Amino acid sequence: MEHGNSGFSKTGLDRLRDVLARHVESGKIPGLVALVSRGGETHVEAIGTMRHDGGAPMRRDTIFRMASTSKPVAVAAAMVLLDECRLRLDDPVDPWLPELANRQVLKRIDSPLDDTVPARRPITVRDLLTSTFGLGMDMTALGTPILGAIFEQGLTPNLPEPMPEPDEWMRRLGTLPLMHQPGEHWQYQISNDLLGVLVARVTGQSFETFLRERIFDPLGMKDTAFHVPADQIDRLPTLYAPDPQTGEFHVWDEAAGGRWSRPPAFPGGGGGLVSTADDYHAYFRMLLNGGMHGTERILSRPAVELMTTNRLTPEQQAARHAMAVNNVHVSFGQGQHGGWGMGMAVRTYRGDYAPIGQFGWDGGSGTSTYADPDNQLTGILLTQVGMTVPNAAQLIHDFWTTTYQAIDD
Repeated sequence: MEHGNSGFSKTGLDRLRDVLARHVESGKIPGLVALVSRGGETHVEAIGTMRHDGGAPMRRDTIFRMASTSKPVAVAAAMVLLDECRLRLDDPVDPWLPELANRQVLKRIDSPLDDTVPARRPITVRDLLTSTFGLGMDMTALGTPILGAIFEQGLTPNLPEPMPEPDEWMRRLGTLPLMHQPGEHWQYQISNDLLGVLVARVTGQSFETFLRERIFDPLGMKDTAFHVPADQIDRLPTLYAPDPQTGEFHVWDEAAGGRWSRPPAFPGGGGGLVSTADDYHAYFRMLLNGGMHGTERILSRPAVELMTTNRLTPEQQAARHAMAVNNVHVSFGQGQHGGWGMGMAVRTYRGDYAPIGQFGWDGGSGTSTYADPDNQLTGILLTQVGMTVPNAAQLIHDFWTTTYQAIDD
């Protein structure tokens, strides 16, 4: 393993394991599964336990709540429809999503909900794919009437009440004005959930069925879904949201009887998937291979290139970058990449150990999934500790630092 085509040094992999183990031994991270692969070599670590007070050990096939790392995977369904010309990038979405026709747009981000002007143009498929359709989670706008309305209407995940089924969710979304003109501003989250509704309406299948037939089954992603079946629920760890003041482990979601123990009313492309390290590895390796899985084509090469290269204008990118770097104290340093493709971040500047062009995303449940074309590298880190405290984010940063220092050509 020292040399050959592996591209990882034994010393580097030992350090990776030691650093991950240190986080678990600190008592702040109950358990984790980490996977790094490069060329033909895959290296996996499963450390710690399923619960913070012990329980079964973490295993390579432990199923995790992927949270926002659902975004880079769920977006593939829409890319299949582009490949087949069942969607076009610059077509208005109104025929499938009539709830979004004839939008009003707030005059200012903090305007009352009726202080609006008409949208300058319809919302397009491209706007949804690039997260620029005009609504989203903007943590710099907390306390504004529009963000209050988004929370009140149950339009985002992770509220105490689950999101309603897609048609009711669309009805509620349709009652709100946009925060920005279509195509103008990058905004997080809502567009990714909206894409799932769009896919279901275009195909006449449930979002999950279409994902399963076109992405999950062909890639062998047998443990990836919007819930965990009852006979597999013991593979799902307890999810914690530690208390920011005391660090005490509060249960965010229990496995048995919890939110992922049954099919959700709303299959959320923004954060609803459960999966494993190996399933995600298959997906990201397919992207690195330009859409191929073995001899089978999953996505066209141009579709993959669109997803995994920056789609934002310099102005949009500047706003996204400013939001990230001015909120590092809130996000514990996550989210700083500059660019955004379709469903995922794309690095446009070198700010840490990862090179320009690395693509992927992180999840608020303590997950991180990226691939790097330059180094033909995939890295996946999965934990059960939410980002209410910095521990999971610090672990993720250390995982990427040690993954990159282990590269040895």
